[in-house]
Amino acid sequence: MFNIILLGFSSLLTDISSEMIYPLLPIYLVIRLGASPAILGMIEGVAESLASLTKIFSGYFSDKFKSRKPFTIAGYFGSALGKLFLFISTSWLYVLVGRVIDRFGKGIRTAPRDALIAENAHEKRRGMAFGLHRAMDTSGACVGVLLAYFFITRFKGDFKDIFLFSLIPASLGVMILFLVKEKGGQKAASSRPLQFKWGVLDKRLKLFLIFTFIFTLGNSSNQFLLLRAQQLGNPLPKIILFYLLYNIVYGLVSYPAGKLSDRIGRKKLLVAGYLFYGLVYLGFAINNRVGGFWLLFAVYGLYMGFTEGVEKAFVSDIAPENLRATTIGLHAMLVGIGLLPASLLAGALWKFMGAAAPFYFGGCMGIISSIGLWFILKGV
Repeated sequence: MFNIILLGFSSLLTDISSEMIYPLLPIYLVIRLGASPAILGMIEGVAESLASLTKIFSGYFSDKFKSRKPFTIAGYFGSALGKLFLFISTSWLYVLVGRVIDRFGKGIRTAPRDALIAENAHEKRRGMAFGLHRAMDTSGACVGVLLAYFFITRFKGDFKDIFLFSLIPASLGVMILFLVKEKGGQKAASSRPLQFKWGVLDKRLKLFLIFTFIFTLGNSSNQFLLLRAQQLGNPLPKIILFYLLYNIVYGLVSYPAGKLSDRIGRKKLLVAGYLFYGLVYLGFAINNRVGGFWLLFAVYGLYMGFTEGVEKAFVSDIAPENLRATTIGLHAMLVGIGLLPASLLAGALWKFMGAAAPFYFGGCMGIISSIGLWFILKGV
């Protein structure tokens, strides 16, 4: 449990850094740098998808060498480095490079870190362990969003000042990882060649991975939600508060949702989470009232709280033990790769069919996914 808490604090500090920036980026790109919503979609899609290609490889080599910690440290360092490019940015190309490096770091760290969490948690408490990690991660997000709000409203902080300040918690998040201790048996490399074959995976896991990828095609970057709120007349400080509410709900729900999934199974929570996603995206399409965004961002937090940690626990549960990090990386890679066409499509729909179009599409995909998960996860 000590390692899980340390990993949680590292994620907390990193998310303070990231979420100081994230709700400001779409406004910074569109208003300050003159980029279009299509450019925003391209940046987010390319950054997430290119970085996601690393997730299965970092997981594979983590399994091969039976080592998690070095990959985790390298990944968190990449996220810190990416923020430096935002600080020196003078065009959207710098933002693209910064986001790619940041997401590349996430791609390196995700599978080894999640394997560390799974290996340091009791088999029947994995949902709780991943829920605790998500709760600590999202607590950092709440602090980061509050800091962004504080800088923007109290000190009228420039975007560049916030980007620079974000490097402090990012660096602390890397340093704390050196305190994590791996289990003794994980240091030595495997005596047998490690082979990953699709056929060795559980049938339910294969169906879930395929289905997750299809769903992701309708799951564009969260920055479109923030841009939608801005497009309907909300000032930047209020948009930051919307995003804060989302993170608060996400953080409060993650831990109890993880514990509940240990008791009643993963299926019900995943189905409910995908349903919330579909409904909230339809809400973003229909809503034209400023006050409606409070409810929409809160319900979106429920979706994340019900699915993020529970999905990781589910994949860890039924992945082959010697390929756990590889399988976790495969899941994360499929989700990330799907974000490129999803974000490009969302940007194109926004441009050619109106701002509501990508949300109608995402809402329909979420509801269809909720129904589909009910059938493919039989017995879970």
